[in-house]
Amino acid sequence: MKRSIATTLASIAIGANALAEPIKLPVDSDDKGTVYVAPNVNSTEKSAETKGATIGVEKPDGAATYGGVDTSGERPTYSLGASTGGKTSFSAEATSDGKNNAGVKAGLKIKY
Repeated sequence: MKRSIATTLASIAIGANALAEPIKLPVDSDDKGTVYVAPNVNSTEKSAETKGATIGVEKPDGAATYGGVDTSGERPTYSLGASTGGKTSFSAEATSDGKNNAGVKAGLKIKY
């Protein structure tokens, strides 16, 4: 029983993460890759507000570089990251608000 609950929770977490992917609006695209903008949009009752954006380049194999700013907090937070492409993809990102908050994260994505 415990195993099925853990499996269910993991599935929900993975599904929620898939839904959390930013919407990338292509600016330019060719056979070498796509330049995109991913706005950080917060909806209100009657409208939507943009609180920063990420600008990036993504190649057909999945390799990408990006940078952006998020102005939804008290201080703007800047980010810079990259990922490799292929069946096994490594990624790294650094974020900072220029004062107290800074972070680094890394990941591994395996496609099967």
